[in-house]
Amino acid sequence: MSDYAETLRKHRRLAILRHLESCAEYTSNASILGDVLDGVGIPSTRSQVLGELAWLRENGLVIYDDRSDFIVVEATRAGLEIATGVARHPEIQRPRPRD
Repeated sequence: MSDYAETLRKHRRLAILRHLESCAEYTSNASILGDVLDGVGIPSTRSQVLGELAWLRENGLVIYDDRSDFIVVEATRAGLEIATGVARHPEIQRPRPRD
């Protein structure tokens, strides 16, 4: 994987977690997450969004039930800590301080 692709992947993961952190009950669906990524300049296919959600779940940062076409994702405490910069993960972009 190229350095640019790896950088995009790290930013994609952070953008997902930051969006979940800003949502009521820290919950959103995969379709909206794809739109959010596009809106912040990280164009992503549905396959990429689902792949990152699977990775985030494997790492204990989100939970969801993937038994349907409509995937609702919820951030875990660990995911929220990364989204807000309290914790770090080497495979997720570190958030910049908010103004």
